[in-house]
Amino acid sequence: MEKSEFTQLLQNENEHISKLHKIVLDSVDEEKLLADKVYSSTESLSLADKLADKVAEFGGSWKFIILFLGMIIFWIALNAYWLNNKSFDPYPFILLNLILSCVAALQAPIIMMSQNRKEDRDRKRAENDYLINLKSEIEIRNLHQKLDLLMIEQMKNLLETQKAQMEKLEKIEEKLN
Repeated sequence: MEKSEFTQLLQNENEHISKLHKIVLDSVDEEKLLADKVYSSTESLSLADKLADKVAEFGGSWKFIILFLGMIIFWIALNAYWLNNKSFDPYPFILLNLILSCVAALQAPIIMMSQNRKEDRDRKRAENDYLINLKSEIEIRNLHQKLDLLMIEQMKNLLETQKAQMEKLEKIEEKLN
């Protein structure tokens, strides 16, 4: 091969490397933007939020149901049988109904607060999943671009090499003739 052909091949390789370098830099920039969005969603809970989560967790457990059922049975047994006519909450158990209504009135908003926070966390998790999927899609597109670029450059190099070989063959053929 002649010196000019070597320099031409080196220039082609340099162009190819610079194109790949640009694609990689674009990919890295896009990845940083998505990663910043994904990791910026961490939050700390206040004491009231933590307490609401604990109350909601306990209020929705079998432990709470069994404990509350036991307390109601104890209340009814104490007032209906053990204290006979001297009970502090006679048969229609109005005080017990008042206590149960207060517990339900307080427990319902606390559970709703906890569910709203969980819904927010789920929404943020879905957004993060979307961003991760988007980042994967971008990476796949970049890989396709890189593969396409490699194939184009390879085809150019092959054609140039074939052209150089054909020229050499023609020169050899001319010398033979």
